[in-house]
Amino acid sequence: MLTFVGLGLYDERSITIEGREAIRAADRVFAEFYTSKLAGATVDDVEAYHDVDIEVRDRAGVEQDPEPILDAAAEGDVVFLTAGDTMISTTHVDLRLRADERDIDTRIVHGTTAEAAAASLTGLQNYRFGKATTLPFPYAHGADGVPGSVLDTIADNRERGLHTLVYLDIKVGTGPKGPDPDHEEYMTGEYAAELLADDLDAVGVVVARAGSPDPIVAADSLDALAERSFGEPLHLLVIPGDLHVIERDALSELAGAPASVLPDPV
Repeated sequence: MLTFVGLGLYDERSITIEGREAIRAADRVFAEFYTSKLAGATVDDVEAYHDVDIEVRDRAGVEQDPEPILDAAAEGDVVFLTAGDTMISTTHVDLRLRADERDIDTRIVHGTTAEAAAASLTGLQNYRFGKATTLPFPYAHGADGVPGSVLDTIADNRERGLHTLVYLDIKVGTGPKGPDPDHEEYMTGEYAAELLADDLDAVGVVVARAGSPDPIVAADSLDALAERSFGEPLHLLVIPGDLHVIERDALSELAGAPASVLPDPV
């Protein structure tokens, strides 16, 4: 049996009770933290809290060499841990399909997602979000500025009146000069706002450390957000579309948006 368990958003306590029980029942526990991470906990913290040894795999160890995970799951009960929800990344779907090809039973224990937290914390209605996008570091896509695909996604959503959730790049094990096992880099909300401000005249909403005891939610023009500092990772950025009156009030009251930058509600 291979059970995929989402750890939630912030620290070792963000997991569901069902997820914790799955870890306790497992013969072996694997994890990856290159697609996302728990900003409020180390691997040692998670191991201590759950009284378990965790075998952390890098990208190659999951995508190119999954056999040790699958072999263990063919012989016993294995848990595979990720931050957030466990099936958000195609990497994890691929691993589940490989297990299915070997007739290994699989199970999913969901965790809270950044997407759900973004809607909850900003007060923007979840069904009014359009297609999400990821903003990469310029060196990661080989050019200066913002990829056209990111700008096209935001423009298409805004044309339809929809909000855009912008995931911010994470680089673990790879840096500007290529593979680097010691490299960890997390794009900040202020840097993302700075990149987008060159191409967009828009309001942005930074969400920092969702799931923590003290998350930050700040709405303003992209230029203004670029001048601020939002502290430790992880960060998200939302580009709102048309605003319902309650959404406008939420950005004003909950995210501190100046009235002058907010469009009239529709």
